[in-house]
Amino acid sequence: MATHSIPSQDAVDVDAIRQIVSKNFSTSVEHLKNLARIPSVAWDSFDPIHVRRSAEAVAELARELGFNDVRIATAPKPDGTEGSPAVLAKKPAAPGKPTILLYAHHDVQPPGDRELWDSEPFEPEQRGDRLYGRGAADDKAGVMAHWSAIRALEESTPDHGLGITLFIEGEEEAGSPSFRNFLEAHREDLAADVIVVADSANWSVGTPALTTSLRGMLGAEFEIRALDHAVHSGMFGGPILDAPILAARLVASLHDADGNVAVAGLEQRDTATVEYDEEQFRSDSSVVEGYRLAGSGKITDRLWNRPAISLIGLDMVSVANSANALIPQVRGKLSVRLAPGQDPVAAGETLRTHIEGLDLQGAEVRFTVTEAGSAYLQDAEHDAAARLMNESLRDAWGTDPVNTGIGGSIPFIADLKELYPSAHILITGVEDPDSRAHSANESLHLPEFEKAITAEALLLARLAAGGLGASSPE
Repeated sequence: MATHSIPSQDAVDVDAIRQIVSKNFSTSVEHLKNLARIPSVAWDSFDPIHVRRSAEAVAELARELGFNDVRIATAPKPDGTEGSPAVLAKKPAAPGKPTILLYAHHDVQPPGDRELWDSEPFEPEQRGDRLYGRGAADDKAGVMAHWSAIRALEESTPDHGLGITLFIEGEEEAGSPSFRNFLEAHREDLAADVIVVADSANWSVGTPALTTSLRGMLGAEFEIRALDHAVHSGMFGGPILDAPILAARLVASLHDADGNVAVAGLEQRDTATVEYDEEQFRSDSSVVEGYRLAGSGKITDRLWNRPAISLIGLDMVSVANSANALIPQVRGKLSVRLAPGQDPVAAGETLRTHIEGLDLQGAEVRFTVTEAGSAYLQDAEHDAAARLMNESLRDAWGTDPVNTGIGGSIPFIADLKELYPSAHILITGVEDPDSRAHSANESLHLPEFEKAITAEALLLARLAAGGLGASSPE
C-alpha cells in the first residue's frame, strides 16, 4: 500500500496523551464492565442472542467515537451456517495518511463451573487493582483498549487524518470458523497499512510485551477399536488388551522419558533469547508442589519454539458407570502446538504416520486431523511498526518491553498475512500471567490496562505524525 521510512524525530506529546487517557480511564472501565455483563458465548450450545447484544453494544461505542460507517455483519461458516456477528467500523484516511486496522473480539469463553468462581462470572467485580469477570481481560479489554486509544487520539489531535478501521470479531473463542469468509467478503474494507491484534498478553505486571511469534496448531482425533462389543473382564481379560490400555500406549508414545515430544519429523527451534524464571513459571502455571517440568532446554524455547502435544479429550465409560468388562472402543482428541516454521499440513501427516505405525496389537486405528493453523514469526528489529510499538510500550510503562513468543496459536494471523502481505501486523495485549483467561476468576489488572491504552494511543499518534513515512496508494 505504501513505502515507509522511520522519521528522525518524535512529534508526539507523550505526557499530554498519558493525561488524556488517565482523565478518561474511569469511563473506559465502566464501558468495559457493561460489555462484560453480556454473556456473549458464541458456542452452539449457548443462546446466540447474547452475542448479537454484544455486537450491538460495540457498534454503539463505535458511533460514540464519531464513526459514521458502522456495520454489524456476518459471513458463512464452512458448513454453510451463518457465523456470529462482527462489528466493522471505518474512518477513511486523509491523503498521504496510513490506515490502521484494530482487531479484537467481543465473544468470550463459557463461564465453566460456577463453584470455581469467587464472584458471578458475568457481574464484573473490582477487588483491589483487578477487575474480575468473564471477558474482563479476554478480550473485551482489547475492545476497550482500542476504543480508549482512539478517543485519546481524537482529543489530542482532532485533525490527525489517520484512517482507522475497527474489526471486532464475534466468534474467536469458537475457533473463528467464518473468519476467512468474512475477510474475503470485506477484503477492501479491511485493507490497512498496519494491523493491531489486541489479543495477547504482557510479560508480567510492570513489564510490557510485543508478541513476535506464535506456535501453529493442529487438532486431531484418534479412534481405537479392539472388540466388536464389550466382554466380561474376568472371562476374557489377559489375552486381550482392551481399547483404553491401547490408547494409553498410543498417548505414551508421543513423548520420551524426559517429556520431550517424540514424534519424528515435528520441527523444533532453540532460538529464545528471553529467560523465564522456573519458580515464576511454576507459580504462573499453577503446577502442584513437587511436579517436575517436562522437556529440556530453556523454558521459553519449550513454550514458544518446540511442539507440544496434549490429550484434551477421551470418550470411554465413566467411573460411575463402569462395569467389569473389557471396553471395545475409545476415541481421543489431541491438541498439538507446532514450532514456528512448521507446515501444519505436513505436521498432520507426520503425526498420522507415527500413530498408524504403532504396534497396537492389530487393533483398528483411525486418525483424523480436525483443524490446522499456521505459526507466525516477526522480525521486530527490522519492522518499522514494531519499532514504533516498542517505543510506545516503553513510554507507557517506563521500562523496556520484551519481545515474546506465545505458546498458543492465533491461526487467523496467517489469513491476514496472506490477504494483506504488505501490512505490518502487531500482536499486543492487556493480559498478564495472573489474568487466568479461559479459567475461573478471569481478571484484568487495571493499572496495566491504563498503560496498554496509553501505549496504543501513542502508537496511533506516531503513525498519524508520519511514523511510517508518507503513505500513498500503490
